[in-house]
Amino acid sequence: MPDTIVDEIRKVRDEYAHRFNYDLHAMCADLRREQEASGAEVVSFIKKDDVVSPTDPNDQPGLNNPALRV
Repeated sequence: MPDTIVDEIRKVRDEYAHRFNYDLHAMCADLRREQEASGAEVVSFIKKDDVVSPTDPNDQPGLNNPALRV
């Protein structure tokens, strides 16, 4: 049974990539331009190097949640 929604998404994705000759850098640059032009707030996450660890390991949120353990 064909999935028409997935087929449509793949078609649109391929058409978009084709516009940029399948060049990932060109596609990312275009998406950044569109993002800038939208005026929407962009969330930026801090780098792991900038994270300050608590001095007490028991102060870590989710410590007792096995799904959040690394």
